[in-house]
Amino acid sequence: MTVEPNRGPVVGMRHVQALLIFLNITSMYLGRLNVGVSVVAMTNADSTNTNFPEYDWSESQKALILSSFFWGYIFTQFIGGYLCKRFGVKSVMLWGSFASGVSSALSPLFIGFGGWQAYCGIRVLMGFAQGLLFPCIHQHLARWSPPAERNRLGALSHTGIECGNVCAMFLSGMIAKSAIGWPGISYVSAGVAFGWCALWFIFASNNATESRFIGEAELHYIESSLKHSENYHKKVIPIPWKAICSSLPVIALLITRCCETYGLSTLQAEIPSYMNGVLDMDIKSNAFFSALPFLAMWCMSYVYLITADILLTGNRLSLTALRKTFNSLAFWIPCATLIGIGFLDKDQKTLAIVLMTLSVGFNSGATIGSSLNTIDLSPNHASIVMGIVNTAANIVPIVTPLVVGFIVEDTSDRTQWQIVFIIAAVLFFVGNCIFLAFGTAVSQPWDAEDFLQPHEPELAERKPKAIDEKSR
Repeated sequence: MTVEPNRGPVVGMRHVQALLIFLNITSMYLGRLNVGVSVVAMTNADSTNTNFPEYDWSESQKALILSSFFWGYIFTQFIGGYLCKRFGVKSVMLWGSFASGVSSALSPLFIGFGGWQAYCGIRVLMGFAQGLLFPCIHQHLARWSPPAERNRLGALSHTGIECGNVCAMFLSGMIAKSAIGWPGISYVSAGVAFGWCALWFIFASNNATESRFIGEAELHYIESSLKHSENYHKKVIPIPWKAICSSLPVIALLITRCCETYGLSTLQAEIPSYMNGVLDMDIKSNAFFSALPFLAMWCMSYVYLITADILLTGNRLSLTALRKTFNSLAFWIPCATLIGIGFLDKDQKTLAIVLMTLSVGFNSGATIGSSLNTIDLSPNHASIVMGIVNTAANIVPIVTPLVVGFIVEDTSDRTQWQIVFIIAAVLFFVGNCIFLAFGTAVSQPWDAEDFLQPHEPELAERKPKAIDEKSR
């Protein structure tokens, strides 16, 4: 007689946790990315609502405002990874999101008395707060997701990135033109963050054993599938820093994510400037064309998710093969389209928009391809690995505009832009080659709970040897 394996309820608290993470990421990106619309509204009141103050900021001052978030963001990734292991994911994510909401709510006040400098300062603080969150998110997914559902729940929750992009673009423009004007963008973002904090406080738990709402069947399903020791949730596992930092799959993942971030930042931030300078298209002033790549990215993320679920459920691909296949699509298709965009002229504007949309859309596969790989390599130390990888990856968006500014002296010169696109394409290609060669979805030996503890078998082997020497 065969026993039906425990699968847990079809919908349960693990799905609620994934939904909460989805909403958190959406909220984060709404607060992070609305600055683009806010700055336009603040410096050009005629385009939105003339009843609110207008500021005369230079292009360099605007650039500092737009980049200031990342000045804080890159410094708290490590801290977030450590704090969530020390104090639990629930507390760190709650206070990090609350601080981000407060920063958003205070932005209009700070701008009123401190101008663009104060705006930069409050954006840096928001970056500090949000930098804590992604390491926590990956740790939370590792604690709540049974291995068989880890890819599905992780991918579902990360579609909040694309949702946040679209919401930031559409909602911010509508709010700026409404009766509450550009200050309303910050207030609405803050309200969304505070609303999420309330939901998180009620429904979130550090792990399944601490949840007040989980059923016995789902609890047994999650905990038995994770295969850890009995007092696992009550102890802090020592972090094997040396093993993590010298791990070839981690190093490969870090390089891969940096290459992906460089290519994506080129697609998102620089191609509109190329279209404006070379193709004579003012894509930034057209809300539909501006949002189209992000809409494609959001839609494609679900196509990738459903396809991955079918392939994994039917045992057609291993998780490692799936990650490498999707990452190849996410890297190598944009690699080709980037080069193609560089050879278009003014008579091929429609093709340029199509190629840009395809590039960003297919790149959404990188979430399943490599972003979630931190949880594969080390469920126990996912927050630490994510902190290391995300710190390096988020330095890249600061560097990309500097590289482009050094190469492109004349924005109407197509030859200079071709160099920019070739660099991004090469990084896409090389980054994925490294992931194909050294990447894996197999949990690493240093993930073991007792990795840093003395191993008893070694001591046992020495004893008989000593006895043999005495008998001689």
